[in-house]
Amino acid sequence: MTKKIAFQGEPGAFSHAAANNLFPGEEAIGCVTFEETIAAVQSGKADFAVVPVENSLYGRITDVHHLLPESGLFIIGDHFLRVEMTLLGVPGARLVDIKAVQSLSVALGQCRKFITDHGFRTINAVDTAGSAREVAEKADKSVAAIASRFAGEIYGLNVLAANIEDADHNTTRFLVLSRDEKRAPQGGRVKTTFVFRVRNVPAALYKAMGGFATNGVNMTKLESYMVGGAFTATQFYADIEGHPADPNVINAFEELGFFTDYFRILGVYPAADGA
Repeated sequence: MTKKIAFQGEPGAFSHAAANNLFPGEEAIGCVTFEETIAAVQSGKADFAVVPVENSLYGRITDVHHLLPESGLFIIGDHFLRVEMTLLGVPGARLVDIKAVQSLSVALGQCRKFITDHGFRTINAVDTAGSAREVAEKADKSVAAIASRFAGEIYGLNVLAANIEDADHNTTRFLVLSRDEKRAPQGGRVKTTFVFRVRNVPAALYKAMGGFATNGVNMTKLESYMVGGAFTATQFYADIEGHPADPNVINAFEELGFFTDYFRILGVYPAADGA
């Protein structure tokens, strides 16, 4: 039976490309917001969701950090997608025909040098995939879109220039979310993601982190953010290398428990290539 995969954005979005890489041949469902993407899995409309959690240039995706811990969903995998910007034109258009480029403002900013070198006028839009769709619909040879190659394939646009981004290390990490917890077995490269809140005692965070250092557990990510609109209520989101059943991780979590009043594992999953 075909699986349904929810992602945020229009067909051809980078999230759609990530979903296609992870679940080739399955049915992708575009959602307007991250809330709708997560709700699609919660309700059973979709089997899985693929959502971005951080980008190498712009850091964490704040909405996902706030929504995921309260969603009741579990992380069952992650995926790294190299963000490659492509100049897309309508059939018959050539690079010399282009006078203006349309895309998301962030994407335009990531291709500033290419745009400046060619003297293009810029058109700000809501997203990259939507820009590709609109350029295809207007069929104006003087206007191109900056989007993924995947978007060009979907909307019948031609690649006029590839890899036009200024930085060649732009990468987005995506998470795969499921209603069911599917913990990876011990052995191999395993990543565990969890959230916690420290008790209101002096040096609580410092002491809580000590258990990971003394037990040789590598923490690859630690993010803090406020919860409930209160400056004093801080929640931490963390990734570690290792399985909760590993002896060193058991010891680290035990020590963490002495200094926290909330702790929840969000996922135990195989670490993707690039992690």
